[in-house]
Amino acid sequence: MQKNQRLASTEISNLWTHYMRETMAICISKYMVNIIKDIEIHNIFKTSLDVSQKHIEVLKDLFHKENYPVPKGFSEDDVNLKAPSLFTDKYCLFYILAMTMHGMQGYSLALSVSIRKDIRDFYNQCNSDAIDLFNKSMEVSLSKNLFEMPPFYSTPDKVDFINNLNYVTDVFGKRRTMNSIESGNIFFNLEKSIVTKAFLLAGQQVCEDKDVVKFMEKSIEVKNKHIGIFSNLLLNENLTTGHSLDTEITNSTTAPFSDKLFLFHAGFLLASAISYYGNASVSSMRADISVLCEKAIMTDLWVMLILVN
Repeated sequence: MQKNQRLASTEISNLWTHYMRETMAICISKYMVNIIKDIEIHNIFKTSLDVSQKHIEVLKDLFHKENYPVPKGFSEDDVNLKAPSLFTDKYCLFYILAMTMHGMQGYSLALSVSIRKDIRDFYNQCNSDAIDLFNKSMEVSLSKNLFEMPPFYSTPDKVDFINNLNYVTDVFGKRRTMNSIESGNIFFNLEKSIVTKAFLLAGQQVCEDKDVVKFMEKSIEVKNKHIGIFSNLLLNENLTTGHSLDTEITNSTTAPFSDKLFLFHAGFLLASAISYYGNASVSSMRADISVLCEKAIMTDLWVMLILVN
């Protein structure tokens, strides 16, 4: 009965979204495979390319069976494989690590709102592929001593309980120390912002359309603000912060991707940031941190409105 069941709205929207993202990923992986010199990082992107191509075949087959028009995604017209390196190998590794994190979240969410078994099976496989790529990327970054470790905390001697509201409202004067949930969320959101900012810098450097360049500039301005705010939160408590990837963008002015792809990808990264800031806000028990996360969401939404308009 499920085979004849029409696709629900959640299934249609996710399939369409993931088709667009997978075609974008194919363009990016093809280019990365062309420019990366490190064999281990090269192999990760080769695997990523193979996985995205398999996903696209499944998606096309689903659309055809449902008599649903195949979306007009990104194609060979959106990638210039002759373009010189715009990114260093190091940036490429941090990029794929961040994108697999986004992938695991996106596929899990799509699976949770899918009804038909064939759709659930597809997203289960997609998530498994993303986990495999994440593990490969993590192992390579660790073996090369490139991975930025999040803050460490001393092991507590006993179990403590929160006995008063000051734990939440202690935001004036000397504030209580951030707990591991708060610092962990801030650190990983900061890492993703650093990866995003470098990608935006690359787009600003090579995009031709003036409106696209302006959007990149506004987005960089917002990311700089977020990086400064959340880095200071960690630094004020003598905790680890991430290192900038700005210098991992080369001086090439030849665009490897179309302005359309750069713009779509920038929008995806900003939308993902909104999701992660939301999670950090609701899981933080210090009111000032929640407020800062909510402000970050509002500024990202403001930039997204510029994109829509």
